[in-house]
Amino acid sequence: MGDNESFWESLIYAHPTCVAWKQEAEGSVYHLASILFVVGFMGGSGFFGLMYVFSLLGLGFLCSSVWAWLDVCAADIFSWNFVLFVICFIQFIYVTYQVRSVSFEKEFQELYSSLFQPLGISLTVFRKIVLCCDAEVVTLEKEHCYAMQGKTPIDKLSMLVSGRIRVTVDGEFLHYIFPFQFLDSPEWDSLRPTEEGIFQVTLTAETDCRYVAWRRKKLYLLFAKHRFISRLFSILIGNDIADKLYALNDRVHVGKGLRYDIRLPNFYQVAVPGTPKVQPAEQLVSNSRQKFTNFGNCDSSKK
Repeated sequence: MGDNESFWESLIYAHPTCVAWKQEAEGSVYHLASILFVVGFMGGSGFFGLMYVFSLLGLGFLCSSVWAWLDVCAADIFSWNFVLFVICFIQFIYVTYQVRSVSFEKEFQELYSSLFQPLGISLTVFRKIVLCCDAEVVTLEKEHCYAMQGKTPIDKLSMLVSGRIRVTVDGEFLHYIFPFQFLDSPEWDSLRPTEEGIFQVTLTAETDCRYVAWRRKKLYLLFAKHRFISRLFSILIGNDIADKLYALNDRVHVGKGLRYDIRLPNFYQVAVPGTPKVQPAEQLVSNSRQKFTNFGNCDSSKK
């Protein structure tokens, strides 16, 4: 214990205390370095935040090196500040190279700026999502089908980048799919990872379309490695399904005949003669819930 006390006492009291403080202030280069340090530590996160921090800190250490060389004339202070300047410069070059290496095609740039960037998704995370689809954008010509009712298997998840898709069931129009919306979010959400299924609707291109497609197995492997991406897609898919339901609900209110379809496989409802052409949304929701209840009772009785 005594040895520790003597060590700290020698560390604190071994050096002479300052008796007379300097009256004149340090040069402008020293104060400029201090200002650069203060502003530099206010940087944010991400690639551009790191570039901001390392650039200002590097300039601050450079100014400190100049101050130590010209005013203080201390080789050790100059050496340390210059070494820190070199480290910041190397880090700035490295981060800049990473930003330049994370580049995408025009469609992916628009997809990132329109959908992922507003959610605060970094370019590194978006790059993993793009690599999962092999950075490929698929073209679908006008009047060609992306999926056919009762025939096309559900083996991928796709998002429309440009164009417009028409969704029909038994030849009856349901709704449109616009850019930056999923083509098959209800089908994806209705199946478990180990289940297989087929489309219960037909998706036809009304114009020349471009879309991005992720294969189910590769996307589930990505979800297993990165839980954040899994939660992100869960939110995006849920929001997309809600938009489709609202589009269908709007058609119920403005259309001539009743069409209430929640885009889940094996479940859609068509108006029959004798029913009102327009029903309140609350009644439609209650009917759908009742049908789900009956469906669950039938399954339990079979078991």
